[in-house]
Amino acid sequence: MTNDQVTQILTYLLIFMTFLLVTLFVVFIYVKIKDSKRKKAEKAAEDGTDGGLSNIATRGYNKQLISKFMEFDKVEDNMIVQKNGNRYLMVIECQGVNYDLMSSMEQTAVEEGFLQFLNSLRYPIQIYVQTRTVNLENSISNYKRRVDEVESTLRRREAEYESNRQSGLFEKEELKAQLYELTKIRNLYEYGKDIIYNTQQMSLNKNVLNKQYYIITSYYPSDLGNTNFDKEELKNIAFSELYTRCQSMISSLYSSGVTGKILDSNSLVDLLYMAYNRDEAEVFGLDKALAAGYDELYSTAPEVIEKRIIALDKEIEEKAISKAEDTVALVRTAKERKLEERKRRMDDIVDEMAKMIIQENEAYIGREVAQDAIMELSSSRKKRNEKEEKAAKKEVKTNEKEPKEVKKTRGRRAKTA
Repeated sequence: MTNDQVTQILTYLLIFMTFLLVTLFVVFIYVKIKDSKRKKAEKAAEDGTDGGLSNIATRGYNKQLISKFMEFDKVEDNMIVQKNGNRYLMVIECQGVNYDLMSSMEQTAVEEGFLQFLNSLRYPIQIYVQTRTVNLENSISNYKRRVDEVESTLRRREAEYESNRQSGLFEKEELKAQLYELTKIRNLYEYGKDIIYNTQQMSLNKNVLNKQYYIITSYYPSDLGNTNFDKEELKNIAFSELYTRCQSMISSLYSSGVTGKILDSNSLVDLLYMAYNRDEAEVFGLDKALAAGYDELYSTAPEVIEKRIIALDKEIEEKAISKAEDTVALVRTAKERKLEERKRRMDDIVDEMAKMIIQENEAYIGREVAQDAIMELSSSRKKRNEKEEKAAKKEVKTNEKEPKEVKKTRGRRAKTA
């Protein structure tokens, strides 16, 4: 191999090594820059200095913290805190008046009262109107609870009436009065079921809307100037100032016939929830979220099995109480029947014992007198049995007529309602 060939081979090798080193250097720089950007983005996301931006290059869009879209930091002490404690808001809920239905004098009084309210303002306010769909779920739940109570009373009264009717201890007028009260309760139960059905049908109409009127006033702690107050002291000062302003506005609005109240923290959260979740507010309402324990940690929320056990225990207790009441009523009815049977047979037993006494003393009173006495006892017993049979047939006819009277009464009262 000549020297020229060796020189040529070394030259090619040097060129290849140089190209390899340049390639490795470019890859190193690229990896270093990418790692630096990733660490910078993670640090910025943790500190919140970039507004919660987190670059996801693989998906081609930016993911932003939802809290950055909210125009408030938190709700505390019946106030909305904004700008990291540099602004506080308090809200008054007002009940509007029907201005169009008022007379001219009443309208003039309302206008003058509202004009006085505007002239008394020394600070900025905001009037906010929120339109909500009327939620009848709570009303339906209350109706169902009350109708269940009426149904329980109705079933108990029906059992009592049936027991009293079969016992034979009550007069016809007393039973008629009990039947009248029972019919009233039955009509009330049917009327309650109709109300629940109509209300449920009304709740399906999402076009039933309601307007809520609010007055919002704000306070800036920076108005105090350079002070050495800490955050807790500034919050107390803001609450005192806002509360005084709101009470003054409520008093001024009262002259216009408009009543108002300061919203508490839960009401403020509900107001903000409706503002940010208008479409889902009816399905995932704030009251449902609080009842479901969404504001609690997962470890502190009650387990489903525990809830089922509690519900099962309650159901067992209710069924045990109902069974105990039915059993007591049944035993009481059986004892009353036994007592009535003894009373009914008492005269027969007395007659039998009288016959035995007459027969034992026949030698002293004479045979003819004894036979006449026994025949007299048998005759009186026969008359008594015929009288009891007539009374029993009369009671059966009365009982057969009672259902028709109940049906007629129910129909008449239902038509009146």
